[in-house]
Amino acid sequence: MYITAIHYRVAGRVRISLTGLYRSPSTKRRLEESICSLEPVSQVRASLLTGTALILYDKTMPTKQFLSQLETALMHSFEDFSGNIDQVAKEKPAPRSSSSHPGRGLIRKRDQKIEAWHTHTSSAILDMLQSDSAQGLSRNEANQRMIHYGPNALVGTSSRSGLEIFLGQFKSLPVAMLGVSAAIAVATGGLADAGVILGVVLLNATIGYLTEAQAEKTIADLGRMGPSYAQILRGGKRYSLSVEEIVPGDIIHLSPGSQVAADARLLSDHRLTVDESALTGESMPVRKRSGASLSKEAMLGDRVNMVYMGTLATGGDGVGVVVNTGNATELGQIQALVDSTRPPQTPMETQLDTLSTQLGILSAVTCAGVFALGVIRHQPWLLMLNSAMSLAVAAVPEGLPAVATTTLALGIHKLKYHKVAVRKLDAVESLGSLQALCLDKTGTLTTNHMTVVAAHCDGCDFEVKEGRLYDQQEIIPAREAVTLMRLAEILTLCNEVELNGEDSDTPLYGSPTEVALVEFALANGIDFNHLRRQYFRVLSKERSEGRPWMMSKHRTGSGDYLIAVKGSPTELLSRSDFWLDQGHVERLDDLHREAILKANERMAAQALRVLGVAYRMAGSTTDNQTRELIWVGLVGMQDPLRQGMPELMERFHRAGIKTAMITGDQSTTAYAIARQLKLNENGAIEILDSAHLDQVEPELLAGLVKRVDVFSRVSPAHKLRIVQALQQSGCTVAMTGDGINDGPALKSADIGIAMGSGGTDVARSVSDMVIEDDNLHTMAEAIRQGRGIYADIRKSVHYLLSTNFSEIEVMFSGVAVGLGQVLNPMQLLWINLVTDVFPALALSLEPPEEEVMSQAPRPVNEPIITRQKLKNMALESAAITGGALSSYMIGRARGGPQLASTLAFHSLTLAQLMHATACRSDRYGLFNPPVDRAPNHWLELALGLTVLLHLTTLLVPGVRHLLGTAPIRPLDIGVLLAGAAGPLVINESLKALRDHTPVREENPS
Repeated sequence: MYITAIHYRVAGRVRISLTGLYRSPSTKRRLEESICSLEPVSQVRASLLTGTALILYDKTMPTKQFLSQLETALMHSFEDFSGNIDQVAKEKPAPRSSSSHPGRGLIRKRDQKIEAWHTHTSSAILDMLQSDSAQGLSRNEANQRMIHYGPNALVGTSSRSGLEIFLGQFKSLPVAMLGVSAAIAVATGGLADAGVILGVVLLNATIGYLTEAQAEKTIADLGRMGPSYAQILRGGKRYSLSVEEIVPGDIIHLSPGSQVAADARLLSDHRLTVDESALTGESMPVRKRSGASLSKEAMLGDRVNMVYMGTLATGGDGVGVVVNTGNATELGQIQALVDSTRPPQTPMETQLDTLSTQLGILSAVTCAGVFALGVIRHQPWLLMLNSAMSLAVAAVPEGLPAVATTTLALGIHKLKYHKVAVRKLDAVESLGSLQALCLDKTGTLTTNHMTVVAAHCDGCDFEVKEGRLYDQQEIIPAREAVTLMRLAEILTLCNEVELNGEDSDTPLYGSPTEVALVEFALANGIDFNHLRRQYFRVLSKERSEGRPWMMSKHRTGSGDYLIAVKGSPTELLSRSDFWLDQGHVERLDDLHREAILKANERMAAQALRVLGVAYRMAGSTTDNQTRELIWVGLVGMQDPLRQGMPELMERFHRAGIKTAMITGDQSTTAYAIARQLKLNENGAIEILDSAHLDQVEPELLAGLVKRVDVFSRVSPAHKLRIVQALQQSGCTVAMTGDGINDGPALKSADIGIAMGSGGTDVARSVSDMVIEDDNLHTMAEAIRQGRGIYADIRKSVHYLLSTNFSEIEVMFSGVAVGLGQVLNPMQLLWINLVTDVFPALALSLEPPEEEVMSQAPRPVNEPIITRQKLKNMALESAAITGGALSSYMIGRARGGPQLASTLAFHSLTLAQLMHATACRSDRYGLFNPPVDRAPNHWLELALGLTVLLHLTTLLVPGVRHLLGTAPIRPLDIGVLLAGAAGPLVINESLKALRDHTPVREENPS
């Protein structure tokens, strides 16, 4: 450990560099503890990214004296400290005024203790925190600590302030052009013109600020999914509590799939494993041991008696006492390093940025051409320069990226209304190109409430109703059937379910499958507590990758051991040499083996999840074999389909979206469910048993997956392979899921979709979207809205480009044919002000068209403006240009250049506003209206207000003078209306004649 003083010339302030500090939270904590212990020190901040620390201390103390104290303190803290502080000033002395706000940006001495908690025993920590492992904190004490420490939440990253957003509106090329134009106006004596230009700049900046500030707020809220919950012991009772309510001293319970809500010292553990990759980068889960004794120097990844906020329990269970919350946690220390972050641009925003740049270059070239032609034709060069600058501003739709961001942000609000929480901005965009939807069966297609409905043992099939066994409609007393009783006992013993108590709303605590098995056993007379005491569990192995069964080992009263097994019927049957017949153990021959397999197939064909049940006796503590088992029987469970699932699958198919069910069920069970769902609209269900998936080459799998409707017996690794294979085949893939095992596939999918209320924390944390009501029908609405949002952005871009092209064409044509300046700079600025902003934003709020869910998904690489759309825009802008120039020519013949410019100005403005109505749809219009199209009240409002605003140019003399327009007569009104309406009629006629068959371009540009 070596320390260098790199800045110490300012009294009361020193910056040091410490080897070993870079990206070492433990070193940072020890350093801050050591320095904070010095009496003169008021504040300290250590940075993991720079490896330096800034220290503020009593400025009356001589620097050398303080450095000597600092050296002594660090020698006591760091055993490998290598000697004297090397004083090397690398910074110029800063003025004292820079410290006029002491403490800004620095970490003060904390209320929460930052202890080396891993070095203390659990009992010592309970004493330090005044907590009780059996009772937890009292409600009153917890409330007091909440007041003292605050909520268990990390301080969010700082977003841009309102002033930063507002000032950012002036950092663009169009604004710079307007500034030059205003300067030219001042230079030529046009103070009024300069004032108008600056007014336009301020108005555009205000509008941009309002829309961007709302989008910024929405984007900043994307990761806030509402409260997560943790299992907390308070007052001797176990509660599901919001993580923000956790305080130091709380007793926290951990189980598989739960995220660790705060830093905690383990009090007990039962095969607890934790994924700490978020903190340490280590991908493999860490086995935790509450009784471990660790040294103070133990690194974060080696502290096996601690669990940390933001990590994930992946197996087993444990109990711990919370030692730090919020920003005092290890995760909080890392979070404090982040000053501010900005979400990356979506692909659409990148496309629009590129398009804006291209249009800027085109506009610049065109405006230079207008200026050059004007000078060649002996127009005043200063006036032409001003016009060219104004045209450049008016011609570039600087709001394109803002339209995209705002529309996506508004789309997130729409989806939130439909119970879909979006965590990533580009997920809204990806919905429009979704081509394949992988559906996790349990909890997504089904209710995730398992119930035992059938059983098979003693060579007979039994029906289960309300937990009771029936044989030919007669209730079977389970206690009179020895084999059935053994079946219920094994299901109870080989089970992780715990009893929460009679007063609890959920008396059984465990997974849906485990709970269903225990409910079946309880309904048939099993005494849960007595059986667990009679057969004390000494070992348990959970179902895992490559082991499709669960095994538990229990010590009996006679001193030997019972090994209970449940899992895949075929796997357990292959390990069984005997079977239980009327309570007698018999040799399992081929005849009975075949009968059991047929019973398994019968039950699976009824869309039941079938589990095999077996056991054996062992005579020693080391005998844990699952061979030579005694076969007991089969249980069939059903997780009913959610209401309306077959109709929903049909809706996805109409939208051109391939649906594939991914399940851990056997092929026969999966096939039966797929038939109920009508997963293949043609009727023929293609199913792939994932047991053979590992032998399939990636290239072959990519070609195969698009034809498969059901993937059965799927493991977490298989889910990931299936998603990646679909992506390799060229599909945009969404994956739904709610469990821990869905995490890798959810993260890899283009759109990961987690269930909100029934899903695990890990599923929600890696997903792009969360369906809050767990209703898959919401997904169809989300796709509809996503397609509509993308179409709305296209409509806005279509409108902006076609109208701005018309302004360029009018100016260029007028100068090129010798008509002079058709529109003056003020008129161009006015058109830019009233036609660009509000109609474009209103178009971005257009309701989705009815047939949006009957069209094929768009290719993900398709540009927002295709060649065909560009051709259409060119024709539309030419029609608008023709209308304005026709009005200009008529006005020139009737009253001279000023009247001509006036008529062209009004015609062009009104034509652009009318064109906004035509941009509502590429398919429907004036001459082929849709049967039942939802109104766009925002567009009606925007056009109404804009027309009223534009009427001031006709009725208010002061505005007419500013814009250089002439009074118009009744006949002139007819001319300008014809010039405005004519292009609409032409463009709508072309739209009606256009072939709207959706043809994807091979090489779109």
